[in-house]
Amino acid sequence: MLSFMRSALGILTLAGLLMFQAAAASALESPWATTGKADVRLLAAGGSPGDPALLRAGVEIRLAPGWYTYWRYAGDAGVPPRFDWSNSSNLASVEVRWPAPERIPVEAGLQSIGYRHDVIFPLVLRAKDPAKPVALRLKLDFGVCQKICIPADATLALDVPVKLSATQPGLAAAEARVPKQASLGEGKDFTVLTAKVGKSGKPRAVIDVAVPAGKPFDLFAEGPTDAWALPLPEKLDAGAGKVRYSVTFDDAPAGSGPIPSRLRLTLTSGERAIEVLAPLD
Repeated sequence: MLSFMRSALGILTLAGLLMFQAAAASALESPWATTGKADVRLLAAGGSPGDPALLRAGVEIRLAPGWYTYWRYAGDAGVPPRFDWSNSSNLASVEVRWPAPERIPVEAGLQSIGYRHDVIFPLVLRAKDPAKPVALRLKLDFGVCQKICIPADATLALDVPVKLSATQPGLAAAEARVPKQASLGEGKDFTVLTAKVGKSGKPRAVIDVAVPAGKPFDLFAEGPTDAWALPLPEKLDAGAGKVRYSVTFDDAPAGSGPIPSRLRLTLTSGERAIEVLAPLD
């Protein structure tokens, strides 16, 4: 009888532990907000052991089949996501991090930049008071497209506790897809080698990159501010692991010179991605 009671107690204890773990997992994910062609939620995971004020979170967008959404710079057409955190509490700052995107052909030869599959945008949160949870409140405005584009919005809430030890595999995978910061010319087989002002024709930049042989790759360019609407880089020639691109500056912002002082360049190849801030000489 005693053995039976011990076994039953053990089963109840295990069941209680599993229920607690399930409740803890669900507490680190907000409910899905449905917007028609996309569902959105907030995630949280263990923070930085070296800085208790830093917490990890994410915004997950689950897309309907065949639909896509946009990167921070949408390219020739599109609307980048807009994140409004103003209703949050105990939040000193939030950094949205962007997984590497891809080119998406649209009508009339135009190309957008974004994500054709589900995406998680990692967040780095800093709490005002590291002893208290962050009440994360998000108003998200974004676009989803197929043959037509639809504006979407979602309002989300999640309380992110301090000293989390829980894991979020999806969030960790998205963090790994965020381009690594690199310097101009850093590395050998995967690097932005040079970025220079073109010597003839329209105002433009000429960019040389090194990429692995036999693997797909791409390059994206952004100006020093959102006011620079740049075309996607055009591939000029390639050979022996080196590729040359051109970016034409057709419409400089009012009050700026015809050529930006620097470019933010994102180079991708498969699972690898780097971001380089390149001054233009």
